[in-house]
Amino acid sequence: MTDKATENTLAQASPGTLAKRALVWLLVLVVVWGLFWLLRDVLQPFVVGTVLAYVLAPVVRKLDKAGQGRLPHLVSVVLVEGLFFLIVLSVFLLLVPILTQEIPLIKNQVPTLVQQLAEVVQELAAKLGIDLEWDVGKLKTGLISYLSSSGEATWSTWLSYLQQGGSWAMTLLTNLILLPMVVFYLLADWERLTSALMSWVPSRLHKHFHSFIDECNHVLGQYLRGQLLEMIILAIFYSTGLWLFGLDLALPIGIFTGLAVCVPYLGYGVGLVLAALAGWLQFDTVHTLTMLVVVYGAGTLLEGFVLTPKLVGKRIGLNPLYVVFALMAFGSLFGLVGVFMALPVSAVMLVALRRLHGRYLQSHFYQDLE
Repeated sequence: MTDKATENTLAQASPGTLAKRALVWLLVLVVVWGLFWLLRDVLQPFVVGTVLAYVLAPVVRKLDKAGQGRLPHLVSVVLVEGLFFLIVLSVFLLLVPILTQEIPLIKNQVPTLVQQLAEVVQELAAKLGIDLEWDVGKLKTGLISYLSSSGEATWSTWLSYLQQGGSWAMTLLTNLILLPMVVFYLLADWERLTSALMSWVPSRLHKHFHSFIDECNHVLGQYLRGQLLEMIILAIFYSTGLWLFGLDLALPIGIFTGLAVCVPYLGYGVGLVLAALAGWLQFDTVHTLTMLVVVYGAGTLLEGFVLTPKLVGKRIGLNPLYVVFALMAFGSLFGLVGVFMALPVSAVMLVALRRLHGRYLQSHFYQDLE
């Protein structure tokens, strides 16, 4: 059925029929939303796995095509999924050399850092007319004793935390084990699942549905490709910038900062804190502040005014503020599940709004207003 025929069919439907249909769809959305809200903790690995499978499915499809039938589909799934989780694990392992080198330095530099902090605070308090007296020696002795302990106290503290939040820790562990399984089964049956989804769509709407899904795929694909390219460029930039300032941990901190910018503010903030801590342990305050201002200030300008507008926003017309708002809103509503839902749902909403706007501009109501 053509677009004109579909519009005529909708036009011939009585207002009462259209109202009933709208009410039914509204009730369906409310029920789905309610179920999702009630089961949001249980659905975490499945929602995250679905998003990952959606992203990895085109790669599996291309690998199957390149294999020309000689490479079994399950082998393609295992290779793609294994490579993906290996990359994710490698990013987290970047923190290992940072922590293993910084923790001993922190122990050695604690007396100096405490003394400097005490002097700054006392000077500021004196300017405000506050008589502040600290027993700096006692504070330094206590911190050194704590950091130099055998670790039994720290271990017992962690054990008590795990006992208090045992259910949370068990849920996290279960989700981490379940996630690769969910991604594997979804990727293995992705084509069959998408065909089953299409069977729910009336045949007269297949053309519109395919067009809508293709546009959503285009928006998400452009966003992901632009975001990946931006992460690579920023990882090179931060690593090079920190290395030019002589930071020993320039490579792991720079790569981590660049790759972590995919999580707005959080990734950048963690990278900034790691660089600041490493700088203060290696250099004096002036050198460290200069390095942070130059490298991370220039990185912010590069990301905000060059990379994001050209590589992401310009490609898909998606304002970075819209992305940040979507991540924060969905994260606030559904936690980790919401963060993974934010971009796919935002892409669908963006495409829907574009189409509604186009229909509105072509409507008789808008023409009458003109």
